[in-house]
Amino acid sequence: MEIINYLQTLAHEGRQLADTAERAGAEAVVPTCPEWRVADLLRHTGSVHRWATGYVAEGLSGRAPFPDAPELVGEELLAWFREGHATLVRTLTGAPADTRCWTFLPTAPPSPLAFWARRQAHETTMHRMDAEAALGTGFGAVEPAFAQDGVDELLTGFHARPQSRVRTAEPRVMRVRASDTGAVWTVHLSPEPARTVRGDEDGGVADCTLTGEAAWLYSALWNRRPLTGPGVTGDAELARLWADTAGI
Repeated sequence: MEIINYLQTLAHEGRQLADTAERAGAEAVVPTCPEWRVADLLRHTGSVHRWATGYVAEGLSGRAPFPDAPELVGEELLAWFREGHATLVRTLTGAPADTRCWTFLPTAPPSPLAFWARRQAHETTMHRMDAEAALGTGFGAVEPAFAQDGVDELLTGFHARPQSRVRTAEPRVMRVRASDTGAVWTVHLSPEPARTVRGDEDGGVADCTLTGEAAWLYSALWNRRPLTGPGVTGDAELARLWADTAGI
């Protein structure tokens, strides 16, 4: 995906998150994020936006401390969130294409600007879903290409890191198929961090296969909806393992 597509998504999703959070109310429980209320969701995402802005705006070459969110409430908290989101969008939009700064995933794009635009677009989309869960509505639409990209970031990026807890005592294989985009990933699980290969490796046998539209895979693999149903075939224990250990 192009940087401009990520920026357009980031701008839209941040506005949707704020509007949905306002409708839900600051004290509404966020069922997709245990122990959070909407106020916590706004503080967390607002801090992430400011944290990301700092890397691009200041060209930071190493990891920076995560900023604390102010103890604001009500309209002041919403205004603080909206201000940080707008600043992030403005910073990424105006940054030079050759911006250099710190990134943190093993499969990060060569361009740090592309990395942060992508990461924040997915971060904000996931938390928009959290706001919708708090409001009690169904999740809004996610474009198939963007959802596919988010699955790819999760599998090849986040769960390739040593921090990933998705491990199995013996080697196992989980295959992920997006029925609408045709994308396929083969996830090799073992006592080591997961190793994900794009494609089906010549049709080799998988212990568990997850099949569904990219948007369903996106929300389910990011633990925003149950990873169950007819799209899960083979050893369902691997799907349960994912649900239990794949939280970011």
